[in-house]
Amino acid sequence: MNGPVMVITGSDATIVNDALHRAIDEALGDIDAGLALEEFAVRGGDIADSESTSSAVSRTLDALNTPPFLVARRVVVLREAQHLAKGDVDTLVTWAAAPTPGVILLAAGTGIRKDSPLAKVAKPFVSTTVGTRGVDQDAFIAEKFAAYNLSASAGVVAKVRERLGENMARVDSIARTLQTIFGSSPLTYAHIEPYLGEAGEVPIYLLTDAIDNGKVADAIRMARRILDTHSRAAVTIVMSLEAHYQRMIKLDGSGATGISEVMSLLGISTYPAQRAVASVRNMGSSRLASALHLVVEADHDLKGGVSYGGKNDDDVDQTELTVIEVLVARLARMSEVARRS
Repeated sequence: MNGPVMVITGSDATIVNDALHRAIDEALGDIDAGLALEEFAVRGGDIADSESTSSAVSRTLDALNTPPFLVARRVVVLREAQHLAKGDVDTLVTWAAAPTPGVILLAAGTGIRKDSPLAKVAKPFVSTTVGTRGVDQDAFIAEKFAAYNLSASAGVVAKVRERLGENMARVDSIARTLQTIFGSSPLTYAHIEPYLGEAGEVPIYLLTDAIDNGKVADAIRMARRILDTHSRAAVTIVMSLEAHYQRMIKLDGSGATGISEVMSLLGISTYPAQRAVASVRNMGSSRLASALHLVVEADHDLKGGVSYGGKNDDDVDQTELTVIEVLVARLARMSEVARRS
């Protein structure tokens, strides 16, 4: 730490908590936590520990203004700091301007903005939010592995990410387990796989990206993955694809060309807007209408229009699997042909 205050934030409470645990260990070093550590959790502007509840300012300041005794430093932990009232934040900022020597404040919570007053006095300000791109998630996993002295190749890390899907909150606990079992020995995917558990959920945009890019095999693989997680029924996938093409048809008929216009029209962020513009230009009005027709047909089939029997050996409904695989293959093939024409 470069100062008396460290702020840890992010979008996932589990990941924030894992980072806080590591920060506490590093701040304490070899000092006995019983002599040097005080922890509190904010609840609606109040601090609550196992003994009592009182105002955030008075309880926190009591701890922050108490010098170390018999130890080199004291560590005060403030969890759920996003719930602090403005006046409480201002008081903590005032303390940070003239901190008690040897006292460290670790404040953690989800959704703390980098431009907030508390974040501005933090040295460091740590964001644990993991990006949605594969490269960002690979970097997060590699960083966690490195923190536990685990050695794994980029290819192994990518396989771990594919298995976990969106569930990046499990990485820290998996890394701790692997360190306990394997130490710093080089890890293959075969070493790691037994500790990954069931496949995690994947976002629907990975499927639509594969379709829009004309990658038939990737689209089928991603559709199977989504069905395998049991988190989204096939009908829900069809509904997402229907909304996907309806947005593009709306954009196609709007005359909007600038990204800001597209974002406003469709109510989406920059990257999806860029993707939508590229896909509309690639597909054209006729193909977009045909694609939506295929989606509507699939919806009819899933609601009783066809039947391909019961479940397969993987406990996946064969009608759902067949309809979805045929649909995404046709849509991806349509995009592929459009990109080559």
